[in-house]
Amino acid sequence: MRAQQAAPADTLPAEVIMSVQFELLGPLAATRDGRPVALGSTKQQLVLAALLLRPGEAVSTDELARLLWGERLPPSGTSNIRTYVRGLRQALGSGTGAQIQTVPGGYLLRLPPGSRDLDRFDAATARGRAALTCGDPATARAELATAVNLWRGAPLAGLPLPPALTGSVADLAERRLLAEEDFAAAGIALGETAAVIPRLRALLDRHPLRQRAWAHLMTNLYRAGDVAGALAAFRQARQALVEQTGMDPGPDLVRLHDDILHHRLDPGEPGARPAAPPAADPAAHPRQLPLARPGFVGRGTELAQLDAILTDPPPGPAGIAIATISGMAGVGKTTLALHWAHQAADRFPDGQLYLNLHGYDDAAALSPADALVTFLEALGVPVSRIPAGVDARAGLYRSLLAARRILIVLDNARDADQVRPLLPGAGHCSVLVTSRDQLTGLAAAEGAHPLTLDVLTATESLELLRSRLGAQRVAAELPATAEMIELTGRLPLGLSIVAARVAARPSFPLEAVAAQLRPSTARLGVLAAGDIRRVFSWSYRALTPPAAHLLRLLGLHPGPDLTGAAAAAMLGRPPAQTIPLLQELTHLHLLTEHLPDRYALHDLLRSYAAELAQSADHADERHAAAHRMYDHYLHSAHPAAMLLQPTWTPVEPVPALPGNPHVPPPDRAAAMAWFQAEHPVLLRVLRQAADTGSEQYACRLAWSLAAYLAPRGLFQDQRAAQQAALAAAERIGDLDAQALACRMLARALLRLGDQQAAEDHLQRALDLYEQLGDLDSLALSLRHYTELCTECGRLDEALKHATEALRVSRQTGSRYAQARALNTKGYLHALTADYPQAIADCGQALAQQEQMNDRVGQAATLDSLGFAYHRLGEPDRAADCYEQSVVRFGESGNRFHEALTLIHLGEAREALADLPAARQAWQRAVRIYDDLGDRPAADRVRQRLAGLPPR
Repeated sequence: MRAQQAAPADTLPAEVIMSVQFELLGPLAATRDGRPVALGSTKQQLVLAALLLRPGEAVSTDELARLLWGERLPPSGTSNIRTYVRGLRQALGSGTGAQIQTVPGGYLLRLPPGSRDLDRFDAATARGRAALTCGDPATARAELATAVNLWRGAPLAGLPLPPALTGSVADLAERRLLAEEDFAAAGIALGETAAVIPRLRALLDRHPLRQRAWAHLMTNLYRAGDVAGALAAFRQARQALVEQTGMDPGPDLVRLHDDILHHRLDPGEPGARPAAPPAADPAAHPRQLPLARPGFVGRGTELAQLDAILTDPPPGPAGIAIATISGMAGVGKTTLALHWAHQAADRFPDGQLYLNLHGYDDAAALSPADALVTFLEALGVPVSRIPAGVDARAGLYRSLLAARRILIVLDNARDADQVRPLLPGAGHCSVLVTSRDQLTGLAAAEGAHPLTLDVLTATESLELLRSRLGAQRVAAELPATAEMIELTGRLPLGLSIVAARVAARPSFPLEAVAAQLRPSTARLGVLAAGDIRRVFSWSYRALTPPAAHLLRLLGLHPGPDLTGAAAAAMLGRPPAQTIPLLQELTHLHLLTEHLPDRYALHDLLRSYAAELAQSADHADERHAAAHRMYDHYLHSAHPAAMLLQPTWTPVEPVPALPGNPHVPPPDRAAAMAWFQAEHPVLLRVLRQAADTGSEQYACRLAWSLAAYLAPRGLFQDQRAAQQAALAAAERIGDLDAQALACRMLARALLRLGDQQAAEDHLQRALDLYEQLGDLDSLALSLRHYTELCTECGRLDEALKHATEALRVSRQTGSRYAQARALNTKGYLHALTADYPQAIADCGQALAQQEQMNDRVGQAATLDSLGFAYHRLGEPDRAADCYEQSVVRFGESGNRFHEALTLIHLGEAREALADLPAARQAWQRAVRIYDDLGDRPAADRVRQRLAGLPPR
């Protein structure tokens, strides 16, 4: 088995030769054990052709469908493709080494090395070119003869080729012509004039625009003594080029014509072998890696990935391993590539090639033609031996690499098209490419392994600063160091600039640098010494104008991420028109799609984009984009809040902007999922709206957010949201919004243990509601006041407020409010040991709530009844009530009260001596508190668990 794997691509062991062989260089054909294989219908053959042109690569069902039927996929299309694949599997048979595998979304053809005539053609061509370059035309002629004789006509002749295959077939035809020209060059070097001239004339009759072939014909005619024929050939070439392209011959052909005209070309003797052209130096072992940057830290996972991709034996007959490192500007792509390359240099005994392609910097991007000249010179080819055209240079370059093991580092590539001509064609070389572009084309067509580089971790960032500033200086001001790390977004370039700034000022406290970085508007100015704006600008300048406009507007978004719908709202375009622009930004790593349809912009890039917006976009345009953003979030959040809390009295939102994208969820589960994804964004949007003159949006967003935050116990976020809403309401003098924010803020403060501040805000809410005459909200605030007094141990006062809340609720006529007030009053009676009255009040409340299907109200009332029964000495009835309460709280997503009721359930089960059930209830409560991040509450329940006897 090892011998088979080690065999060259064109020399196969017997067991493979006697298996399936495929022929693409002419009519499509296959043989099994030397006998023809019936390949079925035309469409079935097209499926096989598509798989054969991309062996070892998944071809999607969608691609196959477009290939067979264009854009009009019949209803049975997918089923037909499965039928064609099944037919091919039967035709090829099992145990032959050729396998069509079903993969997610499509199919993949696995072949043993050398199963295609194309594989044998490529291998023979590579050997022939290498021999020609090294001055061995006899071997070159033999190998190239083998290659060109494999052709039986046009590639895939006889098949109706769809547009999806014509590009690949044209590439095969071009490779054939290049091999024919190389074959002619070998014949010229051997002096085989009589054989070469007719072959060249036949080639040029079919392809009269091949200037390299005309050059070979002119040279051969001249050396055969037919100077007039050589000059006539030039006139024919010029006429064909002018008529078909409108252009004159290239400089190389013109120079050759001039040399022939003035007899500067060595004619040689007819039939004699002329001197071989200058050859490449086979001893050339380039060592072109630049100095690795000092202070490299971290990236252990990425280094291991590069080891696995580039130094393990690569799969496939060619043996070429390609890895791409992409990421945003300043993330350390080149640093990682050079660090790995220096570490792995000894694994590439034939040398290392390096080139900065200047894809994204102030210099013009390096053309593939110029890059190939640089590499060919490094490989020992004299300048006089380097051919003129890109294809010819690439062919020579690949020939030189075919028998070597070299590492090629292509730094700062613009796109896949700039890289492709610089890839080896055979041998055992490895290629490492860095780019801001994702280079998805290289992954799709050339099998490159993509590696996306993210910012450093907090630990790696700290290590970087230690290496630059010294461990003692960092340890002396760890809080300031941690803040600098976060304010630079852990971007290596930003951290390096900060480190250089601090290192140049040994007496400067780190806290002072952190303070300079805090204002987001000043951050890029602090980092200006490292030209971070210029580095970002190279990516910005690569954008189309619409994508650049979108990036500027995204600088106005507070983060931490956004959806395509939010981006569309800011841009004022439909989502379908916005998605391609987001993809363009993502492709250049100006955005990161860290989850499907969720895009994140690095904080430093956000600051850069905001600066661009200030300078490039009119204030009215910026204001309109922000207005559309606030509208999008409010009118997506408000219907979601109504689904989560249908019994809450809704707040009238600001009228929606017509045509602006909104995301109203279809049901309660979707609303919960939407809030889970968006609530960090909503908190930032709310604060930004409150600070920038959009106070009405801030106040109404705070109400919508509360519908999600409060039931989940996210009281820190709830406090922040309501504080921002209260400040906004005070600025615009909106008493209703002030009262609402005070009431909701009081609830958050009470849950966070700040009882005095909670009472102050609650009293203010009561005063405002009395002033406004809002009895519904007054009754609700009185119930909150009851809870506060209960928490403070003021039970008589609590009962007084509960009774007043019931009175006001009856005055409003709200059955919902009356039931809630009855439950509150009943719970107070239970606390004061009036259990019959407690059960009567709570029983009346529960009956009303069941009629109204108020599930949350039922949950609260059942918890109160459980408490009363437990105090009465009936823990079994208490446990039953608690069980029902837990179910209803769980259904409503009110995890905070679900955990509280689970604690009560555990107490009832403990009283019944059902310790396993008590343990289970308390363990569930601990899990909820852990999920909510309430460690003190979780620890208190853990103490109860520790007090239970061992199992």
